[in-house]
Amino acid sequence: MTESVPPEPLTFTDTEITQLGRTADALSAWLGKPVLGEVVDASETGYEWVLFAIPLLPGQDTDALAVVQVGGKNARLLGNHGGLKLQPNTTYSCQFLWAIQLSDLQGIRYIKIDQAGDEIAWTNQLDEILPFDLTDVRLSDDD
Repeated sequence: MTESVPPEPLTFTDTEITQLGRTADALSAWLGKPVLGEVVDASETGYEWVLFAIPLLPGQDTDALAVVQVGGKNARLLGNHGGLKLQPNTTYSCQFLWAIQLSDLQGIRYIKIDQAGDEIAWTNQLDEILPFDLTDVRLSDDD
């Protein structure tokens, strides 16, 4: 009998993590509110995914919102946290904006998930499903 080896979990590269952190920062600046990004471990699903969310205000009505918990012990938060001074090991209730999960489907590395949990975009290029073009453009010496 042949023993099967489980596949390696799908994880974000350092470059992808940097780009996702910059996305959280850009969303914070654009919305004028702190946006938290958190990478969720691949241990349960076999793939990492990242969620973007806005911390709720005390007493904020959440009836029409998709609410998630962000942070906590060993959380991998991205970016500069929208200017918030987060407490270590603290969990925050947040309004879920959207997420990106990794995929092992041929030609599809990223799947974007909306607030309802629906898959709304599929691509092999991360920048195609991010709301901002965050590529560094090198200016010529004349500029």
